[in-house]
Parts: sequence; C-alpha cells; structure tokens
Amino acid sequence: MTPDTNTTLWQTKLAARLHDPAEKALVLLRDPAGHEGGTSKALIRLLGLKETTPEELAEIDPDNADVLTRVIFKKGLPLDVYKIIQRADWWAAAADRPQWPRREITVQTKKGEEKTFAVADWAQVRWTQKPVLTHPLTGDQVDLHSLNDTEIDDIKRRSFDHFSRLLVKLGAKDETSHDLRKTLLAFWRFGSELSEEIDNGTLGQLWPLLPADTRVPDHSIWDHLDLTSAFAGAFAADKNGEAALLALSIGPVQGFIAAARSTSDLWAGSHLLSRLAWEAMRPVCEELGPDAILFPRLRGIPQVDLWLRDQMKLPNDLFQDCEWNKGGTDANPLFSAALPNRFVAVVPASQAQAIAEKVTATVRGWLLELGKDVVSRLLKEAGLDVEAEKLPYEQMKQQLAGFPEVHWAAVPFSLIKPRNAARQTDLDTSALSEAMAPFFGVEPSKPSGFLNTPAWKALQKEIDWDDGTTFFAPNPGVLYPAVYDLAERVMAAAKSTRSFEQTCEEGWRCSLTGEAEWLTTDRAQLAKSYRQQTDTLWARVAKAKPSWAKKGEHLSALPAIKRLWPTLFKEEVGKALAAKEDGSMLAINRFVVSTHTMALAHQLDHWLEKGGLTAEGFADAAKKTDPVALPRRLIRRHEQKPALKYAKLLPALLEKADESDSECAITDAQKLVRQTLATALGKNETKLETYYALIMMDGDKMGAILSGDEQTGTTISYRESFHPQVQQGFDQYAEKQPLIQQYGRQKRAISPNRHLAISGALNDFSQTVVRHVVEEEHLGRVIYAGGDDVLAMLPVADMLPMMQRLRHAYSGTLPEDEQADWKELRKDWNKLHCKNGFAWLNGRLMRMMGKHATASTGAVVAHHQAPLSAVLRELRTAEKRAKTEGGRDAFSITIIKRSGGALRLTAKWGEPLKLLGDLCKFLALEDTSRRAVYQSLEWLKDLPQPKDAPEMLESLLAYQLARQSGDAQKDRAASLAKRLTALAAQQEKDGLDWLENFLTVAEFLARETRTGGAE
Repeated sequence: MTPDTNTTLWQTKLAARLHDPAEKALVLLRDPAGHEGGTSKALIRLLGLKETTPEELAEIDPDNADVLTRVIFKKGLPLDVYKIIQRADWWAAAADRPQWPRREITVQTKKGEEKTFAVADWAQVRWTQKPVLTHPLTGDQVDLHSLNDTEIDDIKRRSFDHFSRLLVKLGAKDETSHDLRKTLLAFWRFGSELSEEIDNGTLGQLWPLLPADTRVPDHSIWDHLDLTSAFAGAFAADKNGEAALLALSIGPVQGFIAAARSTSDLWAGSHLLSRLAWEAMRPVCEELGPDAILFPRLRGIPQVDLWLRDQMKLPNDLFQDCEWNKGGTDANPLFSAALPNRFVAVVPASQAQAIAEKVTATVRGWLLELGKDVVSRLLKEAGLDVEAEKLPYEQMKQQLAGFPEVHWAAVPFSLIKPRNAARQTDLDTSALSEAMAPFFGVEPSKPSGFLNTPAWKALQKEIDWDDGTTFFAPNPGVLYPAVYDLAERVMAAAKSTRSFEQTCEEGWRCSLTGEAEWLTTDRAQLAKSYRQQTDTLWARVAKAKPSWAKKGEHLSALPAIKRLWPTLFKEEVGKALAAKEDGSMLAINRFVVSTHTMALAHQLDHWLEKGGLTAEGFADAAKKTDPVALPRRLIRRHEQKPALKYAKLLPALLEKADESDSECAITDAQKLVRQTLATALGKNETKLETYYALIMMDGDKMGAILSGDEQTGTTISYRESFHPQVQQGFDQYAEKQPLIQQYGRQKRAISPNRHLAISGALNDFSQTVVRHVVEEEHLGRVIYAGGDDVLAMLPVADMLPMMQRLRHAYSGTLPEDEQADWKELRKDWNKLHCKNGFAWLNGRLMRMMGKHATASTGAVVAHHQAPLSAVLRELRTAEKRAKTEGGRDAFSITIIKRSGGALRLTAKWGEPLKLLGDLCKFLALEDTSRRAVYQSLEWLKDLPQPKDAPEMLESLLAYQLARQSGDAQKDRAASLAKRLTALAAQQEKDGLDWLENFLTVAEFLARETRTGGAE
C-alpha cells in the first residue's frame, strides 16, 4: 500500500467504527436528537475530518434511515469514503440482522412534495425500559431490569468522556492532525471497556454487551462496528473495491504438543503453538487492523495487547489496568496459551494471495529467528564458539524448512454480482453457485450449500405483498454463509493434498521424537549412539544447564526450541513488564507446576492450614534446593503465611532426589517430607499422594456450530432473535400473513456476528472462566486454554468436581443459579454465576456457548513418575472415547495404575458423574470400608444383566454397601444402590461390565492417598 492509500484506509476504518455511537441502545427512542446526535458526531467533529462539500452532499440519499446518511458524516468525510462506509454498513447489517416487514406510507413534505417511506412502527423498542439480551445460539434471554433511571445526557456525557480520554492519552489536545491508525486501534481495543473512573459502576457491567440493534439484541454494538470496519477496510484497500473471506490454518497441532517429557515441555508446546498462531495473524493486523480478523476475536488477548503497546506504540497508560501488566507472578495471563491455530479474516480481494503468502513467510521467518537464538544459547552454555560453529545452525534451518504447514483459501464476494450497484441489491449468484458446485458434488447449474437452503430461498428476492407491505431486498452481505462455507471446503481440500519435501536425516535421531537428527557440532558424532559419547553439544549443555537437557537427552530442532521456550518467553515477559528502553527485565518466577507438586497439592494445603511446621533436618536439606512453582489457589490462600516458602521447597526436595538417581537420597527425601507433612496430623509420618490428574476438554461439533448446522441445536429462528416486545408486535402483524409467519419460523442463517459472538464467548470462557474454575476454585493449573480446547493439570481430589464445573460453565448454565434472578446474581461480584447461557464474574457479564452447545472431556489419573508422553497418549484416547463411545457430551476417565493395568469409565455428564462423586465420598467415610467394592465384584459377575433383574442387583448392592458401613449410613447405602442399578440398567452393552468399571474407579478415587505401590 502507498502512504496515501494507507491514510485513506485508516480514515475509512475509523469513520466506519464511529458510524454508530456506543450508547445507541441506551438513548434510542428516549433522546429527541436521536442516537445520531450522540458520541459519534461529537467525536468526528473532535477528530477534525474533512468537510463534505454541498455538491457532494447533494448526492447523499436523505431518505436513508441509517445514521450514516442522515447526519454523522455529512460534514466529516469525502464522498468516496462515505460511500464505502455506507456500503460496508449495508453489508454488515444485512449479514447480521433479520429484516422487517414494513408498511409503505406517503407523506407531504414542507415543500409540498410527496415522499413514500417504509416504516415498521410495531418493531420499536425502548431498551432501557426492558433491557433484554438474547443469546444468539439458544434464544434464551437475560432480563437486566430497568435502566431507565440513567439520564440521557449523563449517558452521552460518560460515553463521550470515555472516548475523548482515549484521544487525550493518544496525545490529541485539539482538532489538529491525529494518527488515525493509533486512534482506530485504541478505539477497537478499549472502546468496549468503560473505565470505573468515568462510570462509577453504573454501565461498565453492561457496556461490552450493549446491543447494536435493540430489536435484535443478540449481538453487540462492538460486533457491528468491528464488522463494518472490517468490510470498509477491505473495500478501501482493494483497487476494485472488493472484499474476500480468507480462511487460514497452521499445523500440525497434536504431534507438536504431544512431544513432551515434562509439564514444562507440555506447556511450551501449547504456548509456542499459540504464539505461532499470533505471528500468523500479525501481518493481517498490521495491514488491515485486528478487527479484520473475525475469528478468533483478538480484543483483550494479552499477546495482542503487547503488540498494540510495543509495536503499534499505544501508550502504556492505556494498559495499566490489564491483568497481564500487574506484575511478574506465575499467574500472569501472558503465560496462558490463548489462540487457536486458525483464523478467518475479511481482506481486500486482490491482495488475498499476497496476504496469505506474507503470513506464511512471516510465521516461518519468526520461528527460524527463534531457532537461531536457541542454537546460539546452546553453544554459549556449552562453552563453544557461537560464531564459528556452523553445523547446528544449518541443521536448525534444514529441519525448520516448511514448518509450520500453512493452508489457506480465499473466496471473493465478487462472485456475487448486485445488478443494482447503487443499492447493492438484485443479486446474481450464478458465479458463486458454479464455484460451489465441485465442493458439494452437484452440477454447476444446480444450487448447493446455503444457496439450496430454505433460508436463502426465502431471502433471495425482494418480497412485495399486495397490502402495501414491503420486505427485504438482499445485498451480498446476506450470502456470508455461502462464502464462509466455500472457504472452509476449499481449505479442507488444500489440506488433503498437502505437499512436502523429503529431508535427508542421517545417523542417530532425536531422543524425544525419534524423527530428525539431534543438533551437533560434529556430524561424525551422529554415526554412533549418544549414550557412548560425553563431549557432544547436548552432553555439555546437560552439565552446565540441567533445566535445558537432562543427562542423555539429545534433541533436534523443534524439541530444542520447545525446551528453551520457557526461558526465552520469561525474558520476553520480563522486558515487557519492565517497559524500559534500556532492555532491563523484571524478574519472573518459575511458572510450570510439576506433576510431583500437583500430586501433593492438597496435602500441602492442609499442612499450611495447620501451621506449616517442619521436621527436624528440613532446614539443612533445603539450603541448596531451588523452590518450585505452586498452584495459584495455594499461593493466594496462604500468601501471608511464613511457611509458604517452605511449601515451595518440599516438592523440590523430592524432585532433586529423583534427579540424583540415588536410592539413598530418594529414601531420605521422602522420609523428611512425610515427617514434615505429618505435623499437620499430629503423627510421626504420613503417606504421600503420588498420583495427579490431567484433563482435556473439547467442544463438540464446533465446526458444525460455526457453519450453523441445525442439528447442533444452536441455530434459532428469526422470531426467537427478536426482543420480547418485537415478538409480540411481530405475532400480531403476522397473524394474517402466512408468508411472514413462515419467515419468523425460519432458522437464521449464519452470519459474521454469529462467528464474532462464538469467538467472544470462547475467549471469555477460556481466558477468564476456565482460569477461575481451575486455579481459583480448585488447586489446578491451566496448561492450555484456547477457544473450546482446555488442557489442565490438577490434584486427583479436584478432578470430578472441576470437570463438571467446567462443563456447566461452557454452556453458561449452573444448576444452582437456574432459579435465581439476575438482579440478585449481579450483586455477587467475585463468585462465578451462570444462567441462560451467560456468565457473571468479577463485575463482568459474559456470553458463554449456551445450553445446546456441549463438550466432552477425557481425564487421566497417573503416577507422577509415569512417562508423560504415554500419559498424554492415554489422555487423547480418553477424550476421543468420550466422543465416540460416550456419544459426545460425555466424559471418559482412565486410571493408569503404577502396579500395571488401567481402569476406564465412560459416561454422560450429569447423574453418572454426580453418582461417581457421591459414591467416592461414601467410600471415603471413616466408618465405611472400601471392601464393599471388592466383595461386590466377587458376586457381581454371576448376576443376570441389570436390565433383566434390577431388583436383585439393587437389593444385593444395598446390602453390601450397608454391611461395610456404619449404622448411620444405611439410608445412604440404599439410595446409592438404587442409583447404581438404574444407571447400569440404562447401558446399551454389558451393564455388569460397566458397573464393575464404575465401582473400581470409585474405589480408587476414594482412597485418601494413592502411593503407587502394589494395589
């Protein structure tokens, strides 16, 4: 882009972002000046944009109802920019909002001329009197109760103050020239965050979700402004004024993450992949702005914030309240992997290929530079000449060639031709239909995909009824579903024909992956086993820096980068938080919790609660031991206790002894830790918990949800999307119009704002809710949380409640909140509440995925010394089993016994998981013996199937459970027996086999500690 074009681009995008005031929903129908008299008009005046001449103004249609054409830009923009924004707004509105049957009325103007207007007076909403938000995936509504007590002028003043303060922080003191790109970026990032200083707690809770259209309150004003700006930017930057949809993904994913020997490796793989995803998105953001990316939503992502501040030069003051900018603790959200490996963006059609190629070159170039840095650090740590040694640099370059794989597809909207160019209506879809045909297996002359749906058949032509009612004239924005679907199918086809170049790898391979050569300074060393050599690059590193390589480890390029990534990223974060030009760094503590520490988490918590006394000899043993990271909740609960520093040393003693390979050292360390933890129990020694848990959660049918598949239950009808007041008026109006009734029942087509809503919900779930549930409510640790994917490590005791809690939160439906009123729930700021598909936490109202969106979870319980690569394989298998054997919306648990063998249980959410938890609590009671399970298993195999003789099974279970428990537990035993029998009888396959698995899993989880000995 030339500088002039660049200026026009940012001017156009900024004006598009200002075309509707943020407070529109709060002043609509209450303010005599209309919403067009609000913040946007004042801001455009403040920005001092070029005035439109009277001649140009005459070309603007005065009857258009949009704020664009009526008031806001008539004195602020050149005509060509105005027309781009008008077109972008038309497309965005058509893509996202249902249309209204309108009556045509003719009135006489002051000049005596007759004018005909289309009106829908029955579809007006005073949103402040009944502020309702509609969930776009379920139709569920949240009634926020009246906001009418807020004065109009006060609303407009607070909104204007908010945006004008952003301008002041950017250095704008008057109507002189402004940096339009920086202004756009600041408004995009912080426009939806009303500061407490301005708001006094009144509107900030609702500000991010204020609807763009009060009649259809299922998407926010920010969604609409993002989309309008995205379209406007693409139109402005394209030589022909055309936009395209670009879908792009990087990979591979699973193999990259799975190659891990420790939790540090596991974190590094997840986090580095998320970082690569950002580096792929960055060129698009730099050229077109972050609002050009529709999925995922980038607003509020910490890594994006760093880019805004450090590369785009937004003032640090703007980010002072961001959590990532508040200190170098191990809880900093910068350490959370946050982005998926794919994105969808609106780009200039003529530049789509160039942008995709630039993305590919940029992300690969970034990784190669990182690889070079890794080699130089390895050489330096090994005491070798960083400049003279050439071979490891050559190996790094060779092994990174073509990584990551990048697949992309772009579909231009120019496949849709408006015959009426001025109004962008009367669409010719023949070219689009022809392009879609090969990917849907139909002849070019036949419609397919979205073009063959009832939605398009109802919307493709302007409808005009005999009674003077007019209804909708579609523009290309309506065909977003078809363009998106085609882009996804083309990209899938590109992935299926992946090409690669065979690389020549000689000699011994990487000790972690077994694929590529390990990095060396002497190729002759590759000819024999590294176990027989003591002077290799990796042998030297292992001696000098054990955290980079354990004894015997010899890594290839990618594993080496992953191994050093924690060090490299800590330095990057340290510099970012110091925010000084001299390169100084803020100290960052270790942030990866080991499997050993996680296994001991609850015992450490109890020990700290009881005073944290240490055993004799602890002080001497801990002198030369480095502290380890602890779970976030553990630190916050006990941060004022002096013993917390000792809690960080107890697992460290065990890990240090394990690494020594000395049986004597291991025995002494274990005894010392057992004696220390036993002080909380008043005993001399106690057993140590040696098992931990990993969970992997994945949203079900996410691709189908994004594509609007009705079978997912996440598409709602046009009528369901309306505000309750509009629904009432619509029903009355449609009573005598079968065609309008049919339209109201029709399922809404997918739209850009559906994607923005889903992306926003997944962002809030993964970045805010997941971390709260895992790390604030429980003693777990998030390893990866991006979109609908969650990978977390946790103590065994927390596994069952946390799994169910996450599942409920994903849908935004907590059972305990079902009957509560939102007005009351909003008074409880610090506790998570979920109802009707929305979540409330820390004063924020957030959209979740809704009751019809489901998720499946795999969980593994393993000994802390079990090879992590094997545990991860079992975890992925369990997650797949939940989706296959469990039929989705299910969980699957695998317990890998240290003594050999495994236990497995797969079931649906809800009653099975609740019963498993209740049975575990019962078996853990002091007056209950777990022999109840062992003895039940002896006779269980001789019984008929539960569905054939449920009374017999229930009676025997009740007897066995009661016999092995105290008299006070008789009723509880009978209730458990009844529930166990009912679930076993529901199993489609062998109910007895399922019950045996259920009982053995419950018995294992009910143990106070799991030592890993003979079982």
